[in-house]
Formats: sequence, C-alpha cells, structure tokens
Amino acid sequence: MNFQKLNIPVKTIITIAACLVSLMGSIYTVNEGHIGIVKRFSEAKEQVNPGLHFKVPFIDSVEEIEVRTRKNEERMASSTKEQMPVTVSVSVNWTVDKTAALELFRQYGGLSQFESRILDPRFRSATKDVIPRFDAEKLIQDRASAIQAIEANLIEEMKDFPVTVDNIQIENIQLPAKYLTSIETKQTEKNLAAAEEHKLARQNLEAQRDVNTAKAKADGIKLVAIAEAESIRIKGLAEAEAITAKAKALGDNPLIVKLTEAQNWDGKLPSTMLGGQNMPILDLRAK
Repeated sequence: MNFQKLNIPVKTIITIAACLVSLMGSIYTVNEGHIGIVKRFSEAKEQVNPGLHFKVPFIDSVEEIEVRTRKNEERMASSTKEQMPVTVSVSVNWTVDKTAALELFRQYGGLSQFESRILDPRFRSATKDVIPRFDAEKLIQDRASAIQAIEANLIEEMKDFPVTVDNIQIENIQLPAKYLTSIETKQTEKNLAAAEEHKLARQNLEAQRDVNTAKAKADGIKLVAIAEAESIRIKGLAEAEAITAKAKALGDNPLIVKLTEAQNWDGKLPSTMLGGQNMPILDLRAK
C-alpha cells in the first residue's frame, strides 16, 4: 500500500505501528492446566489462572507452571534383605499446589529445578530406604507393601513443600535369572501342594457325605422299626383288651357260649359219639 498517495504522515504511521505492536505485546494467554507467573524485569510478581490476560509490553514477561499431575520415573540399583542385587523402576505421580505456584517459582525458578534439586533426590532416597527391608520373594509377591512404605517415606519428606504426592508405582523389578528360576520352581511346588490339599479336602468331604447318607438311612430304618414295634404293641394291647372284655362278658352270662354254638351249628348230628357224651342239641322245649 502506498501511504504517500493516501497523504498519511510518516509520524502517524509510526505511531499506529507502535500501538499495534504494543497491543499485541500486551495480550497473552495461559493454557489450561497451568498457572501463569508474571515477571517484571525478571522478578516474579504474581500468578494468574488460565485464560486471556494483559501485561505491560516490553516490561512484563510470563512463564507457565504446570499444575496437572506429573510423573517422574527413577531406575535405580539396590539390594534386597538377603543382600541380593536388584534393579527397580519406580514412578511417582505428583501435583503442584495451585495456590503456591508463585512461591515455588520464586524459590526454585521452575519445575525442572524443583524436580532435580528437591523431588528426585528424596524420591530415590525413600525408595532405597525401603527396598532392603524386603527379601526378594516378598518384594515380587507383595509389591503393595513396598509401595505403601515408599509412599509414606516420600510424603513425610515432601510435607514442607507446595506439592502433593498422589501415588507411587513399582514399574519393574529385575532380579538375577537363577533366583527367578528358583522362585518359579518353589511357587510351582506350592501350587501342587495346594492342589493336593484341595483334592484331599474334597475326598474327605465326599466320604463325610457318604457317612451322613448312611447314618440318615440307618436312622430312617430305625424309626420305621420303632413305628412298627409301637404299632404291634398298640395292636396287642387292643387285642388283649378285647379278649379281657370277651372273657368278662362270658363270665357274666354263660348262655352266650351255648348261643354261639347254636349259631355256628350246621344242622348235622355227629356221626360218632363217645359213650356217656350228651347230645349237642339244645333242648328248648318247656319243661
């Protein structure tokens, strides 16, 4: 564009350009998950939250500090309780306190300086203090206990700093190959022993079930026998009572015997009779 044809003075053009540059230099943004540290002549003055902000051009500058969860990983050599060499890879997730970002920047000049001077050395120390408390087998089979111990150590070490230790993980454990083979063999033997114990327990359970079944069957037979005996006893008592009643009735009235004989007679006289025996015929005629 030809400013001379527009009759715009050079001073005006320079002024407009300077204003645009100043305007562009006074606007800045802070990314989400970060805190902006505003520096004036390299001196940290304030912290600002994510979003659009304004600063003094050519005087103020801005640096960001991440306040999202960060992960630091350390790989270190140590030894187990039985003095076996071991190499462990351990990681820590940690977060900067949003309200203390300015303080952290003033003391350490940023996250990289804080990590190298404060966090990482204490993290290594907390890990190397815990690993020798565990024998190799325990370290492999129960990582959670080792992790809890390292985490407790590091939290104690970092309690005076504006950060939060979120969690720790043991990413990898490297032991001598011969020892790993012996652990696998030992674990296999334990698994086989556990399988045998399970098999024996199952057999005992089945045997006990058979015993219970036989006992229940025997108890059932016993109950049936008792019921039958009780039935016979009651039936015998009833028959005895009936016989007693009949005997009493016969004793009270002798003619019932003759009446019964007459009711059962078929009308035929006996073909033989012994001497002196009376005729078995009732004489119902009037005297």
